[in-house]
Amino acid sequence: MKNYQSVVPIRPPAPQRQATGLHLIGDLYGCLCDSRLMLDAEYLENFCKERVAASGLTTVGSLFHSFGEGGGVTGAVVLAESHLAIHTWPEDGYVTLDVYVCNYSENNRPKAQKLFDDLLAAFNPNDPHLHAVDRA
Repeated sequence: MKNYQSVVPIRPPAPQRQATGLHLIGDLYGCLCDSRLMLDAEYLENFCKERVAASGLTTVGSLFHSFGEGGGVTGAVVLAESHLAIHTWPEDGYVTLDVYVCNYSENNRPKAQKLFDDLLAAFNPNDPHLHAVDRA
């Protein structure tokens, strides 16, 4: 009878991911902007989709919700390249902003940065806390 040794398969190293990404995050304090951006879901949704198109990214869907008179708005634009998410607190002049893109078929970083910068300028925060995260 032969004595067989158990064999543990050796995995090749994982290939470098092609879909690296960039996640831009903003906590925007002291926003001095058009009040419709803070309060009006339909206005904010249309504004965001216009800025997405102007940046060269592709909207595939969106959903925005208003929390009633004087309340904020929460919304997301799903992009072919990933997403934009935004939440407003008009009572505090505060906005959270996320723009995430992956770079599978092309480098979308400049487009993401343009979208983020356009939204940042529109909300005009006096105290922006900004972060960029490389995703791999």
